[in-house]
Amino acid sequence: MRDRFEETMLTNVRCASALAMAVGLIFALETVPAARAQVTIDVSKITCNQFIDREVGDPRDIAIWLSGYYHGKRGEATVDKVKLLNEYAKEVRDYCFRNPQTLIERTR
Repeated sequence: MRDRFEETMLTNVRCASALAMAVGLIFALETVPAARAQVTIDVSKITCNQFIDREVGDPRDIAIWLSGYYHGKRGEATVDKVKLLNEYAKEVRDYCFRNPQTLIERTR
């Protein structure tokens, strides 16, 4: 039969082992890089089909980007937000349904 000292030592060893494993796991997980979202999109390569299927992002966001791109090319500094979100996004979507293989950048 074990005496009280041996029982205490065994308990301490078990706790120390578990604590060491937990600390090791925490340090190991800290070194794993976090998954990162795609941060750049080459809009010149997006097809209408990818736009419609949401493969590269929210179609509304892409329509907003396209609108800004074309406004900038024409030197226009103002954007009608209501028209952009309602009419232009719908125009792009409708065009893409009819022309799924066309590059999205060529919708205008």
